[in-house]
Amino acid sequence: MNPVSALRCRTGTTQAELARRAGTSQPTVAAYEAGKKSPTLRTLARLAGAVGLEAVVDFVPPLTREDRRSLALHAAIAKRLCEDPDGVRRRARTNVERMTRVHPHARAVLDEWREILDGSPEDILQVLADPRPHARELRHVTAFAGVLTAAERARVYSEFRREKAW
Repeated sequence: MNPVSALRCRTGTTQAELARRAGTSQPTVAAYEAGKKSPTLRTLARLAGAVGLEAVVDFVPPLTREDRRSLALHAAIAKRLCEDPDGVRRRARTNVERMTRVHPHARAVLDEWREILDGSPEDILQVLADPRPHARELRHVTAFAGVLTAAERARVYSEFRREKAW
């Protein structure tokens, strides 16, 4: 999920509302979300400030191809979480309980997922989009199996291959 989409999802604002508050247009916000335009850091700070948040820059180790693919998959899961927070959390909690029984050696990471899932949808969204190493490791043991259909996962992977081919 790109930063403008994540910001809107986190704050529950529409493109038009974010644009109005930030003093820009809805088509501009849509272009940022579609990747047709790239907002500057100053623009991201203005958009965040318009909804009472602050943009923060962080420096992280480079993402591997696997990390980028995982982020793409979890961006689709984040969109589903925004659409159906209760259903996605219910599915993830069920997965965590099942995984705890099947993989008792992974209890520490599964306990962490349990705690994250007990937080707000915004807390979950942060982990799904966080490029830092700890969140990368958490996503390796994802609690969100079954949130996307096989066709949706295949579409994410296909788009990833097209966009990231080098």
